[in-house]
Amino acid sequence: MTLLELQRRMSEDVMRPLSPDFQMQTTTDDGRSTAAIAEGYIKPNDRLSSFDRLEIYNRQYWFRVITAVAEDFPALNAVLGSEVFDELVLAYLRENPSSSFTLRNLGSRLPEWLQNHAEFTSGNHDLAMDIARLEWAYVEAFDRAAIPPVNGADFAGFDGETKLSLQPHLQLLDLKYPVDELVLAVHRETGPSDIMSNAISERRETSEAALPKMSRQDIYLAVHRYDNSVYYRRIDREALLLLSSLQSGNSLGSALEAAFEGGAYTVEDQTAKIQECFAHAAELGWFCIATPK
Repeated sequence: MTLLELQRRMSEDVMRPLSPDFQMQTTTDDGRSTAAIAEGYIKPNDRLSSFDRLEIYNRQYWFRVITAVAEDFPALNAVLGSEVFDELVLAYLRENPSSSFTLRNLGSRLPEWLQNHAEFTSGNHDLAMDIARLEWAYVEAFDRAAIPPVNGADFAGFDGETKLSLQPHLQLLDLKYPVDELVLAVHRETGPSDIMSNAISERRETSEAALPKMSRQDIYLAVHRYDNSVYYRRIDREALLLLSSLQSGNSLGSALEAAFEGGAYTVEDQTAKIQECFAHAAELGWFCIATPK
């Protein structure tokens, strides 16, 4: 066996998914004995067989990647419980193995994957989905790019055909539960955090429980980075529709139409909502000039 063959053999065996009880599998997918494979290139010692020695590396690899995902989804972990969460992550990683040089991307497909795996969410599937989407939005907001925003003078030349981009770090979420409260509660329990939310000012009196009780409530969030901290800002539905339309590449006129389509708003109401949305977004530097593709 050459060095390259040994490296490939070890890599394949170490990265082979664990069994459902978090042990090294005794056979490969094609029916070969894992013990026999290990004996082919790993020496036993007076305490451990070849299989046992390989299993240490196999399990440690998977415990490390499970931990990496758990670090990005602490609230989902808290709500589901560590045992179920670990099973969820193991199942997720079997279908979505690491394909990047960085652990940062491990959880990128988890919200989408979880959509079709309600067996892990104990009847709270919508809640779990909202938590997963918000926690991944935090990751994206934390390290996606920030580009120079438009300035006040730029707005004077805008018309209905103007196309605006939004900051790459800005994430827009349409949620069924106020999970920003729950995520913040988890972060308070687990230590200092650099996430903040204007939900604090809206919070009603709650119990002293570590996790606030969740009741269904339509929540629209803008998750963004400002001065190297991530903020969760609650916005109204019209602002979400307007910003989402701009984010999709539509013109300013089309975005304004999308924001109020189907609603019974007076001209005064529309004007007030538009002014509020643009004032907040401009102040936070969310708007950028769209670049031609």
